Parts: sequence; structure tokens; C-alpha cells
Amino acid sequence: MPGSVPASQSVEIRGALARLRRATGLPVAFGGLVEPGRRRIRISELNGTATAALSSLAVTSGNGLGGRAVALGRPCAVADYSSSRQISHEYDTAVAAEGLRAVLAVPVVVRRRVRGVLYGALRDARPLGDRTLIAAMDAARDVEQALVVADEARELMAAARARPPRPAADGSGWEQVREAHAALRALAPRITDPALRAELLAACGLLTPGSTPLEGTSAPSEGVSLAPREVDVLACVAAGATNAVAAEHLGVTAETVKGYLRSAMRKLGARTRGEAVVAARRAGWLP
Repeated sequence: MPGSVPASQSVEIRGALARLRRATGLPVAFGGLVEPGRRRIRISELNGTATAALSSLAVTSGNGLGGRAVALGRPCAVADYSSSRQISHEYDTAVAAEGLRAVLAVPVVVRRRVRGVLYGALRDARPLGDRTLIAAMDAARDVEQALVVADEARELMAAARARPPRPAADGSGWEQVREAHAALRALAPRITDPALRAELLAACGLLTPGSTPLEGTSAPSEGVSLAPREVDVLACVAAGATNAVAAEHLGVTAETVKGYLRSAMRKLGARTRGEAVVAARRAGWLP
């Protein structure tokens, strides 16, 4: 539905604004996401503001500082918003009501498409230095990564729910199932929104032969108890990943992967990686 932005994405903006203020020392930060189906952003999150003048303000692509950042797909800054000749002035009233002078706007770009804008501002007129701009860009990158992960998660979940892979009688197709399962398990720990993470883990269940509990408390058939991260590591191993590759996918160190793998092998009574995968499949933890 046009104009509707997932709540989990607004949470990412909120966290980025707090990090932006801490890193830059700017007293005010605000931002929002592009509304689906429209060429404008809606300012949904405020941090450090004294009024509600900017709340829910719709900024059209090309207009004002944020609209310019959206149109160009790059950061923009002005030393004095009200007198700047670099931007149009449709939003001067709201900006003046908040008392803002020096302002920067950094676009959030995902897959070459602007998805939102983060703003930082001062209440006095002066140039904003490179260090401030770089810190704001780092905050925007954090949002970009979170949105990429969420997008991938939703795509994988939609595929799993719409058409769960059905291996053929000769066993072909299991590799596709295992790759999908490993991808879902690897994404889950990187999802900050609890509801989305729960959905992702539920989608994992569509790819396993048993009804594995979401948080990995006990196995469905043989009573083997595996921790979620142990299942994550085994899923990567089952898909053919080395410890180093599994570590990269899961965002941990190779030594951490080894630790989880050793623990899983002990619980499953396995002597090798291969035996651990076979035992986990038998227990219903893996497809």
C-alpha cells in the first residue's frame, strides 16, 4: 500500500539517528524513509528536536536539502539553510520553527535506489566539516546494511512459503533445499527486529523434515538439544561451507564456528563434520 513503511525499518532509522548524534556531537538529527510507490520521504523519526515542526513532513524528491540528496543520491550540506542558494525553499517554515541553520542530509541507498534520508543539524550557521559528514555517512551505511538483510530475509521467506522446494524421488533437489535453509539460518541472527526474526526462523521450519522449535531447545525425534548457533553452523557445513566461509556468513570468527561445531558434534555423538550433519538430519534439525 502506497505510503506504508514497515515499523521495523523506522526502528533502524531511529537507532541510526542516535548513533549519528553520538558520533558527530550534532544536537539535532531526524530522518525518514521513502514512501513505497511515491517520490518522497516522510520524516518519521526525530532526535534532539525541540518542536514537532518536522514531524511527518513529506519531502518531495528534488525539493529542499533532503529532496536534493534523494534526487542526486549523494550527501548534501548547507552552512545556513534559510539563505542557501543551493536548494529550493519549500520547507523553510518547518526548518525555521525548529531553529535549524547548518544542516546535512545523507541518503540511504540500497541496490542503487534511495530508500531514506538521515539529517543532522546545528542551530547556528557554520560549515559542517568532513569528519561530521563521514560520521553521518557511516550511520546511513548501517541503515543500508540492515535494510539489505531485511530485504533478503523477506525474499527468502516469500520463496519458502510460496513454493517450498520438493526434492525429486532420486534425491536431486536436496542441495537447493539445504542452500535455502543455510541462507535463512545465516540471516536470522543479523535481524534486529524480533518479529521478523521469528518469521524467518519459522520459514526455516518449512525446509526441515521435522517441526524443529524456533529457538532450538530440543530436537523433534531423538531428544538431541542444539543451540540456535549450533544449528546455524551445521546448516552452513551441510551446504559445503568451510569454517572460514561459515564465519563470514554468520558474522563471527572462525574460532567461534569451531567451538559451536565441536559442541554440536559432542551432543550428536559425531566424530567428524560429516557425521554431525548426518546425525542432525536424522534428528530433524537439518533438511
